[in-house]
Amino acid sequence: MRSAIFALALAGSALVAPLAHAVDVAVMTPYQSSVATNQMITVFEDKAKAAGWNASVIDTRGDVGQLASRIEDVVAAKVGAIVLVSVDPKQLQDQVNAAAAAGIPVIAIDGATAPGVVLNVTSDNFELGSKLSEFLFGKLGGKGNIAKFYYSAHPGVHQRELALDAALKNNPDIKVVAEHYMVVPGPIDDARKVTEDLLKAKGDEIDAIWAAWDEPAIGAELAIEADKPDSKIIIAGIDGNPQAVEMIKACSHIKGTVSQDFDAMAGLAADGLTKILAGEKPEKAELYAPAKLITPETLGVTCP
Repeated sequence: MRSAIFALALAGSALVAPLAHAVDVAVMTPYQSSVATNQMITVFEDKAKAAGWNASVIDTRGDVGQLASRIEDVVAAKVGAIVLVSVDPKQLQDQVNAAAAAGIPVIAIDGATAPGVVLNVTSDNFELGSKLSEFLFGKLGGKGNIAKFYYSAHPGVHQRELALDAALKNNPDIKVVAEHYMVVPGPIDDARKVTEDLLKAKGDEIDAIWAAWDEPAIGAELAIEADKPDSKIIIAGIDGNPQAVEMIKACSHIKGTVSQDFDAMAGLAADGLTKILAGEKPEKAELYAPAKLITPETLGVTCP
């Protein structure tokens, strides 16, 4: 029944498509509530509209099992392409294999390479994690205690964690004294609650918070500002989330973020899918978008 409903939805959208034979593209994620994921989807939708594709977005709200079921639906509906956003295709390998067997190209944005995935467009996440760790360790002068907020289920975020592990080996005077596996969806609220507990239990021990992406960093800042605003704890994250950037500009405890170019990722993915639908193969199975460090200094702000 789900297959029939999806097919009808696609048929309805085709009535208003700019092309007579527009391609039906299923854009699928469990994490559209994430600011970065939603940004990539929005940009990709714009690119799809310009290309004359019918892009239908499916969000399973953190449920990867349901996402697998929905992929089966769109494969049965014989869509023209599947775009997976912010999810590891290996978690959905059976469904990806089924799509490939049906001749449906699968591409990933902010995901990972996997059998059956024609193209993945992302950042070099190990480099992101290295930049974050190098920046934070530098702010600590190479010595101090950190809390680690991480999420290994996402392939890119896990690479950042591996980069932290490598950086810790080269900086023996930096110690991880607390760590928390983030709850997703809802990482801001989760990080806020966890940080409140950390401030009570180990507030005097923690010098910095290493956040694998900006939403946990934002949650940590909200907790510190509410409970211990005079704390010297330094926070840094990854993504370039607009709220995090504003907090950096306001001289909060968040002192840096490694900004990803999510618009570029979505654009590269759309360009890649255009070639794939034309019968061409991508030059590479994985493409990287650029990243840069954002600090008060790069924003032209002098903090006390």
